[in-house]
Amino acid sequence: MRERLFWLNDRQWARIEPHLPTNLRGPARDDDRRIISGIVHMLQSGARWRDCPPEYGPYTTIYNRFNRWAKRDRWLAIFEALARSGKDAVTLSIDSTSIKAHRSASGGKGGSMPRRSAARAEDAPPRSTR
Repeated sequence: MRERLFWLNDRQWARIEPHLPTNLRGPARDDDRRIISGIVHMLQSGARWRDCPPEYGPYTTIYNRFNRWAKRDRWLAIFEALARSGKDAVTLSIDSTSIKAHRSASGGKGGSMPRRSAARAEDAPPRSTR
């Protein structure tokens, strides 16, 4: 069974469209409505960006748009417009229960301690503690 996809309806789109950037240089952006619907879907589902359904377009486009606009603080106004109370209000929740740790986070304060190889440990005198 295919998961239910999120699509912005006309009233929701009318609320957020004024908050989108205009007069940008460079190539024309992909369909904003489709991309933003994909971003909201991915944030609601909590899935990896790579697992974005193809109906929203390439996952790299979805991720890059989210990332660029997050760095420019554009999402606050867009999500506030979507969450405004009304007939089509959308409940949005961003959950941080899955957090990636930096590769050096496993060693505690100061990083991990270097350990001797098994070959060197055999030649060393016996230790009373590990």
